[in-house]
Amino acid sequence: MKTLAQLKIGQKALILDVNIDTIPLKLLEMGCLPGNFVELLQIAPLGDPLYIDVNDSHVAIRKETALAITVEVVNEAL
Repeated sequence: MKTLAQLKIGQKALILDVNIDTIPLKLLEMGCLPGNFVELLQIAPLGDPLYIDVNDSHVAIRKETALAITVEVVNEAL
């Protein structure tokens, strides 16, 4: 199992599970839920935050939050 924090730039993944205790409610409301797809767009120079696309919304999340989101890669980065 991979977490969102382990994706490489350009990879798309299916969200399998989220730790509801550590994920901000706003992120859940934006569609960061099991069954939705997410793509890693960019990583900040020091590795935190991560810039993702979920449900056609571009969101910056902390690496700590990304570690609480379990994903399955559906395509490899180019």
